[in-house]
This record gives sequence, C-alpha cells and structure tokens, in this order.
Amino acid sequence: MTDESTHLGDAQGEWYYCFRHKKVETRDECHKMDRMGPYSTAADAENWRERVVARNEEWENEEQ
Repeated sequence: MTDESTHLGDAQGEWYYCFRHKKVETRDECHKMDRMGPYSTAADAENWRERVVARNEEWENEEQ
C-alpha cells in the first residue's frame, strides 16, 4: 500500500472542510473541532457554505 491509501476520504464518504487550513481534507488530516462535515464528496465539502445557507433557510421557513 502507498501513503495514498491512508487518505480514502472519498471511499469512506468522509470529506471535510477545515476552517484552520481553509481547504478540503480527509477525515484524518485535522482535528474535529476545526472542520465541517462529513460530506460524501470533496466538491460537497468545498461548497459547505452553500449547503449551510440552504439548510438554514429551510429551517427558517419551517418555523413560520
């Protein structure tokens, strides 16, 4: 196995956006408190902000 085998975020469906490093990382790259996720793809993790905004708007509409 290569070092790449330790970074199987996509195979596990565990990609995260790290706020400390300001980039997408796999599950073992950073501390849990510094990240948002998990997301099933790296692209989803990269676009975390849009997903959070959409979810918050949905919750606000449910409350009305």
